[in-house]
Amino acid sequence: MGNSSSKQDEEEEGEEGGKDGEDAEITAKKKKRKEEEEEVEAELPVGVEEMFESGDPVLDLSYRKFKRLPARVCGLMHLEKLYACGNSLRTLPENISKLKGLRILALDFNKMEDVPQAVCQLTNLTRLYLGSNRLMSLPTELKNLQSLRCLWVESNYFQRFPLELYDLPNLKSLQIGDNRLKTLPPDLWRMAALRGLWLYGNRFDTFPRVLLRMEHLEILDLDRNKISEFPSLKRLKALRLFSYDHNPVDEPPKVDDEVLVVGEGAAEFLEAREARRERLRKAAELEAEESALAGEEPVIHGILKNSGSKQAANEAALNSEGADVQNEGTNGEDGEMFPEYDGVELEYDEEGVEYETEEFICEGEGLEYEGDQLEYDRAQMDYEYEHEETR
Repeated sequence: MGNSSSKQDEEEEGEEGGKDGEDAEITAKKKKRKEEEEEVEAELPVGVEEMFESGDPVLDLSYRKFKRLPARVCGLMHLEKLYACGNSLRTLPENISKLKGLRILALDFNKMEDVPQAVCQLTNLTRLYLGSNRLMSLPTELKNLQSLRCLWVESNYFQRFPLELYDLPNLKSLQIGDNRLKTLPPDLWRMAALRGLWLYGNRFDTFPRVLLRMEHLEILDLDRNKISEFPSLKRLKALRLFSYDHNPVDEPPKVDDEVLVVGEGAAEFLEAREARRERLRKAAELEAEESALAGEEPVIHGILKNSGSKQAANEAALNSEGADVQNEGTNGEDGEMFPEYDGVELEYDEEGVEYETEEFICEGEGLEYEGDQLEYDRAQMDYEYEHEETR
């Protein structure tokens, strides 16, 4: 009996000692964290102190070797853009949620295994960059970011497409390349706002058929997968760039004539398409010349071209669908319905597709669309801070 009592006392003392040990460990960790925070504040890199005092709405703390974000950042209520790329951050201070005016947050190239909860409270964010971290999933609280239009989570460890993105109705640009995706959910078409989707460097061995239902996509990148066959993409009427480089195929799929394609055999395809366009243009010119020689009045973009005979033009106009052309904007100085044509060649300025470059431009790792040509470069990512849009 005495032995049992002694043994019980020892166990209780052991438990108390264990609790004391845990408490001591927690206290030590808190003390160490506080010391590290004080160290961060005490040893700010050169120039950072001036940034804090400047009142500038843009704060760039990239590549400063921070293990923790300086606490003073959370007091900069005027901030609109915060860049903290290339540090060793694992999380962010909870008080960063107070920066309600923040619209752009870049946290690429850090050591985050989870998206900090404080980030999900920054409800005015329009762009969030989380590439090159250690993420495997996204929190459900991400749905709070209803203003988010651009999300980059490339070079992480996603094995499944994060369905939390369905709750972001304004998301236009999703960069989820260099992950471990093998399939896409069959209801991905629900993300109707998407205009740019980067899926390069994943593990697709067949083309995800759900993409054929995403009729509003303008950019689709499937580089560096294992897809051996592509279906026709002609049903994607909004598509302007399709990239399929480094897949085991020899030629691009069928696409509309306005689509730029990048990949094996694409150069020959584009050359052939341009040659076909040139042949059609020359044929149209030849037909117009032959019509002119035959005495017919050629029509250029719906406008009658005068060849010196105003009477013939007037008669043609009167006979066209019985239209009444007695409008003020068509009369010449002497009251004729059409003024004398001076022989200057008419130029037709075809209105091109208006393209939102802001959603997809990131110098190096992205696409720049200038109307005439598309430039596609995969060099090291580096944000063009000065080109970010202003509210």
